[in-house]
Amino acid sequence: MPLRRGRVGRPGLIGTIARTAVVAGTATATSNAMNRRGAQRAAEQQAYAQQQAPPPPPQQQAPPPPAAPSAGNDTVAQLSTLAELHSAGALSDAEFAAAKAKLLS
Repeated sequence: MPLRRGRVGRPGLIGTIARTAVVAGTATATSNAMNRRGAQRAAEQQAYAQQQAPPPPPQQQAPPPPAAPSAGNDTVAQLSTLAELHSAGALSDAEFAAAKAKLLS
């Protein structure tokens, strides 16, 4: 049986450097693969969420401004109509206040 010459026991400096390089390279490759996979999953989830989002509701047009008052009784009827539109949500607070001021002036 031939005798083997060389180091026995712990590896030398070159062997330690080589082992460290292999471990570090493997760790870097694994980390990069995990980061790419996570980014791909996040992009897929975002695309899915955008597909599932409901379309925005259509904008409603504001009702036409009320006609000029011709009598006192007519003003009360128009104010009640404005109040109904406001409570139904067809008029915002600002629109309701502007229309009411226009009626009362």
